[in-house]
This record gives sequence, structure tokens and C-alpha cells, in this order.
Amino acid sequence: MKLRILPIAASLVFAARFLHAEPVPAPVAEAPKPAPAVEPAKPAEPKKPAELPPPKPLGNEVGKGLAWLAKAQNSDGGWGQGGGWRVNRQEGQGGRVEGDQIPDPSDIGNTAIALQAFLRAGTKLDTGEHSQNAAKAAAFLLAQLEADKEDNLYVTTARDTQLQSKIGAYVDTFLAAQILSELKDRLPDPADEQRRVKLLDKVVAKIQKHQKDDGAFAGNNGWASTLSQGICSKALNGAWAAGAKVDLAALEKDHNQNADGLDRASGVVASGAVADAGVEIYRYSAKLGGMTGFAMNNVTRRADLEKTVNAPTASEPEKAKAKDELAKIDQSDADQQVLLKQVAGRVQEKGFVGGFGNHGGEEFISYMNIGEALRAAGGEEWTKWDTSMTKTLHDAQNADGSWAGQHCITGRTFCTASALMVLMTDRAPVPVMAKNEAAKP
Repeated sequence: MKLRILPIAASLVFAARFLHAEPVPAPVAEAPKPAPAVEPAKPAEPKKPAELPPPKPLGNEVGKGLAWLAKAQNSDGGWGQGGGWRVNRQEGQGGRVEGDQIPDPSDIGNTAIALQAFLRAGTKLDTGEHSQNAAKAAAFLLAQLEADKEDNLYVTTARDTQLQSKIGAYVDTFLAAQILSELKDRLPDPADEQRRVKLLDKVVAKIQKHQKDDGAFAGNNGWASTLSQGICSKALNGAWAAGAKVDLAALEKDHNQNADGLDRASGVVASGAVADAGVEIYRYSAKLGGMTGFAMNNVTRRADLEKTVNAPTASEPEKAKAKDELAKIDQSDADQQVLLKQVAGRVQEKGFVGGFGNHGGEEFISYMNIGEALRAAGGEEWTKWDTSMTKTLHDAQNADGSWAGQHCITGRTFCTASALMVLMTDRAPVPVMAKNEAAKP
């Protein structure tokens, strides 16, 4: 890794803030290219499922990656980091420890994203290839989340994992909410489905209780915690679409957090209070991923509100409230569109896509967020991105089928699962979501 020299004053500030983190790269020389100024307006609805091309067949690289994950699964049904460094928790020492003898127990975050990769590939929990792996992972997650009795935002007793120290202390909680939504109607046992529903509401309640007025979370410290904030955005919106007890106010606060720092004329996003390690793609991708999830849910909300506005039996106060909500939807959807346009215009920039300068789990999750937003919009930008990312990920794959990070998140579980999600972006949920009755305004 090439050393990058920062001004002395900036280096001291950074060192004080991120003591054990890799140095943040100097800003790329090329300035962002703002998108043409636009007037916020009601954007076109996302493409319907029939208008999106069908997903590609799963390639050999995906098959090898899933096989590596299956082999790496622990006997308890979960996954650990898959190697790499860990924070040294021995009193008075700190720093990092790594090596073949370092314990690597199963944890919720890595297990959740590994299972998500299997589900994205179409794996079932009762029949077919890797079904036993998926079933064991689901059983592990349900049991671990039921065992959590704490009132804080954690859902696990595991501390100081790579994921927590790099992208946010509560990343396990956000990944848990996300996978519980994706498991909807996939558990063969009706009793397990009831457990899933109860646990999703439990995790969502935790998130909402600890969400601040600005949409962020106190104590969610990390080198680039903007990425876990983005996972939270997708988790809340996915839970809403899955019918969980999500308050509309929580979704709106989350969107406002994603819009923080956004220039609504150009789509340029300035750094905010949530740490982004000075790497633009982390900040842009996290916010775009969250906004895209909200825009998907707004398709359903808009249809319901327009019915109220046009209903002869609706009262004037009801119609006025519906119009106010439609105006807020117009603004949030316009935010997503201008940010998407900015990102779509920058994905050909080597410095932007290069992230920190080499691959880590942070880059893979950023590619996933951008890819899902571009795919939902369709068009030439998505085709170019998919072609480019497919080559990038194929070239980075190890001979054994895994992917590993070269900085920060190096563990092979998260890197392999998130890289697989990039390769399977065309299998992500489509824009039109199921109707949710619980969160109507």
C-alpha cells in the first residue's frame, strides 16, 4: 500500500479520532463533477418488474464463492470473520491480534450477510443445494436473537469484531433486522415464521428506541460508520416492506440523515457527523442505498395517498394531510434521483470507485449499494456498471472461491458474502414492494 502524506494538523486530528484505523487517503486530485442543476420535482416511478431484464444465470465464480462459504460455516450454524485481525481485548494492551490460533467464533453480523448471499442465490431452507447450510444459519440467528435480553442497541455479546470497529458498533443489529426481513415466508416451519415476525419487531423496536432525532445513533462509532448507517436504512425500509412494526417517523428521520449534506441542485454530498473515513464512495453509496429503499416504499405509499386525495368520501382534513405527505414524498424521491444521477456520473472515475485504494469489505458493500440503485433504475448506466463490476470481482477472487480484503475489513466471510451480493445484484428485490398496512400516515 502506498503511503499518503497528509498535512500535519489534519494528521493529528485524524489520529486522535481514529487511533487504530488505517490512514485516510488524501482526497483525489480530480474534483467531483456536479450534475446539472435540477428543480426538485416528482420523479418517474421506478421500473416495474416486467420492465427489468431477467437475472443472469449464476456463474462459476458465484458457485465457487457459495461453496467456500458452505465449507467455512461453523458447526453451530454461524460464521465468524473467516480469519484476519481482531481487536486485542487484553487489559492494557489494545491494538490488533491475528494468526491461526486466534479464536474466530460465530457472530450475528457475519452470519447474517452469509445467509443473505445464499438467499440471494435462490437457496431454499428445506430442499436443494446448500439448503442445510441456510437452515442451520437461520436456526443460529433465531436462537441468538432470542437470547438477547438487553435494553441497549446491541443484539450480541460479541464485541470489537472487524465489522463493529470498522463500520459501526451496532452493525450486527442492523444486519439482523435486514436478514429477518429477507427470511419472510422462507422458513418451512410455521412456528419459526412466528418467531421471525416477533424477533423482527423486537429488533426494529430497539432501533427506533435508540434512533436520535437526526436519524443517527449515539455510540455507533467506527472508522466508516456511514456504512452501517446505510445498512440500517436498508434494514428499516426492508422491514417496513415486510410488514414489520416500523414507524413512518423512523423512516423519515432516516431519510433526513441520508439527505444531510446533500446539495439538492448538484447531488454532491459533503461529509457530515457520521464518520466516512474520508472515502467518498462509502458516504455516497451508503446514502444512496438508504434513499433507494425509501423510494421503493414510496411507490406503495404514493398510490395509497393519491387514493385518499381523490376519494369522494375522504374529509378535507384527510385530503390535506395526504397532500402534505405526497409533497414530502416528492422531495425525498427527488433527493434520491439527484444523488443517483451524481453517482451514476462518477462510477467511471477510477479514484471514486477505487475507494481507499484497494479492496476491503467496505468497498464490496459500497459496490453492492450502488449496483442495486443503478439496477432499480435500469438503462445503460446499470449495464456498464454490471459489466465492470463483474470483471473486477472475478479478477479479485481467490483460487479457493473466497474473497479477502486488503485493508480494514479483511475477514473472508464478510468479503466473500458481500462480493457475491455484487455479482448477484440483478437478483436484488425489485422496486415495487408489498403493501404495508401498519405504517400508513
